[in-house]
Amino acid sequence: MNKIPPFDLSEQFKVIGAEINAAATAVLASGRYIGGATVETFEKAFAEYIGSRECVACNSGTDALLLALRALDIGVGDEVITTPFTFVATAEVISAVGATPVFVDIELDSYNLDLAQVEAAISDRTKAIIPVHLFGRPVDMTRLMAIAAVHHLFVIEDCAQATGAEWENRKVGSIGHLGCFSFYPTKNLGACGDGGAITTHDSQVSERLRRLRDHGRKGSYFYEELGVNSRLDAVQAAILTVKLGYLEAWNRNRQTIAQRYQQLLSPIPDLCLPPIDAPGRSVWNQYTIRIAEANPRAEQARRDTIRSQLLDRGIISMVYYPLSLHLQPAYAHLGYQPGQLPKAEQASREVLSLPMFPELTMEQQEQVAFALKDSFG
Repeated sequence: MNKIPPFDLSEQFKVIGAEINAAATAVLASGRYIGGATVETFEKAFAEYIGSRECVACNSGTDALLLALRALDIGVGDEVITTPFTFVATAEVISAVGATPVFVDIELDSYNLDLAQVEAAISDRTKAIIPVHLFGRPVDMTRLMAIAAVHHLFVIEDCAQATGAEWENRKVGSIGHLGCFSFYPTKNLGACGDGGAITTHDSQVSERLRRLRDHGRKGSYFYEELGVNSRLDAVQAAILTVKLGYLEAWNRNRQTIAQRYQQLLSPIPDLCLPPIDAPGRSVWNQYTIRIAEANPRAEQARRDTIRSQLLDRGIISMVYYPLSLHLQPAYAHLGYQPGQLPKAEQASREVLSLPMFPELTMEQQEQVAFALKDSFG
């Protein structure tokens, strides 16, 4: 059998490689590699796509989150509510500005923040909530924004895995106070390197974000505050502008692939599939199943055994994420104990992300399904 990777950019490049090469070469020929019209063109196009008034490009999704917190003056003594079942950057930036992450458990069907538990976590130190639209599935932003309004909290959307996802016909990143995006190569809209962006409707916030990403300066060698060096280079902006034109087609392909997986895998017992018709529009950055086990202590062992069996057949699956953030050594000082956020911990033991990229073929999916069925006997 042919090997099936979790993500493959080579097929994408075969289709758009000529456009990518032309766009990158044009930037190189211009001699303007940082800032300038190429970056501004991408910012304008991305803001229009998301439905936000402003877009500020930066050099990574992590910096997008960090700059968002800085722009809202969140820092020492403040608390920010978020999910423990996410990439570390979501919580890492909260700590980086001196604030404290407060972890709330997740829903098992969506893997997203359990909004029913958010209000109980709000204290007089809470300043913001960072929902993560995990694996491309949107959080219920109507409900979350209502909670935030009652308690006068900022909402910073972590859209790293969800570019193009929608809630009630609005794209994520246009609903909260700020939206933060990653253009890491494996994302739905991926650069040929690192990149990120922040979207907002607030022109004053966007003006401050532009200062903060460029050392805090306003004009040449005049600095209103201390910032960082987090500029998106023009080559990546040119590449992203090309790819943005293909994003909707790629996202539709991902939705078709998710539906195929659902049909192929639904007969397998003890396999928990993600809901295909959940509210909102998912863009399926990952198709993540759960391998259930009657004995909780055996869940991870069974998942890892099946993952190994898939690998023997040339199928590379991924585990996002094997240890929930509240139990990571880096956050031991917060005092969370095993069992305190049980659904996030269960997900860490059971989840398995199958190969997912827009060019994944029916034959490859059938190969994945056959291997899974065989592993389950």
